[in-house]
Order: sequence, then structure tokens, then C-alpha cells
Amino acid sequence: MVLARFSHPNAQGTVLADEALMAQVAGGDSRAMEELYARYARVVYGLALKILANAEHAEDVVQETFWRVWNRAATFQAGSGAFAPWLFGIARNLCIDELRRRQARPAGIGGGGDDLALAAIPDTQPGLDEVTWVAERRRMITSALSELPADQRQVIELAYFGGLSQREIADQLNNPLGTVKTRVRLALQKLKTVLQHQGIGLDDR
Repeated sequence: MVLARFSHPNAQGTVLADEALMAQVAGGDSRAMEELYARYARVVYGLALKILANAEHAEDVVQETFWRVWNRAATFQAGSGAFAPWLFGIARNLCIDELRRRQARPAGIGGGGDDLALAAIPDTQPGLDEVTWVAERRRMITSALSELPADQRQVIELAYFGGLSQREIADQLNNPLGTVKTRVRLALQKLKTVLQHQGIGLDDR
């Protein structure tokens, strides 16, 4: 995949955060959309490829994911969560839909490992108590993430929502590996402190 690479600065020349770009996308700004694509297309492709094990289908998921981002930009609420988890959620759901389409095809058409792939995806229908706790925990984590500097929040989102290694994050952001490691370490230290004050830990499930 060949991805465009350019920054989308504001009037002061600083690079805009994902949520600010989404506000521009909601207003029909195609350059802001292209910047989000440049930042995340490779990550979405990697996520889709891990789930689907098919390069062509993974590329289709990338295109459909960003098409939905463009069409649903007005529904994105920056105050209710960060952009990256929202984006990866769209991609993951598209992958699940593709696996289910494969299952629905007549025997002999498509791969035989789709049942295993679907089984490997966590159940998304927990009990009511668990739903309530997960929603509250997600809200607290999102709130804690919002307190991080933009550069630290970006590497955490790529690592924990995008599934990238620190080396892959360094390549994605064109930053030295040491810089990425420092940002991850500082971000985790701050997140741990904030979440402990709220009564949860980073390793809680």
C-alpha cells in the first residue's frame, strides 16, 4: 500500500490532533480526511490482515473503514472518546462482518479456518453488570488519556488500540525508537497514577 504522507497544520503551523481533523472532516474538508488516512491506513490494514489473513480483503476493509469515517464524521463526538479507538472499532466490526459472510457461503467456497477466526474474537455480548463496568472503566480510561500530552497519547493509542509494537510505532510516526519508548514509559506512568486515583489499574480486566 502506498500512503500519502503530509502534515495538516493549522494557521500557526502546528500539526492538528485527530479530533480537530475530524471536526474539519465533518465540515467536508477532504485534506483533513487524507491526513487521517495517511496516519492510520497502515495500522488499519495491519489489524484487518491479522483478523482476515487475506491481503485483498484487508485492503477492502481499509477503504470501507475510511469511507465510513467520511460519511459518519458528523456523528463522532470528540468529548466521548478518542478518534483511534472509534476508528479501530469500525475496522474490527467490518472484519467480523467479512468472517460471517464467509461462514454463510456454501461449503467448499472460501477458507475452512473462518470458524476458528471468529471464535478467536472475544464475545461482544457480556452480561448487564459487565457491560456497566466495562462502559464505566472505558470512560475513566478515555478521561485519563485526555490528560496526556498529544504525543504521548498518540503512541499509547497506536500500541493498545492499534496493536503496534514500539518499533512499528516508530516507523509509522517516523520517530526514533528511543523517543517512542520514552513517550510510552512517561504515558504509562501518568496513566497509572491517574487511574489508581480512580480506583482501577492498567492491568484490570
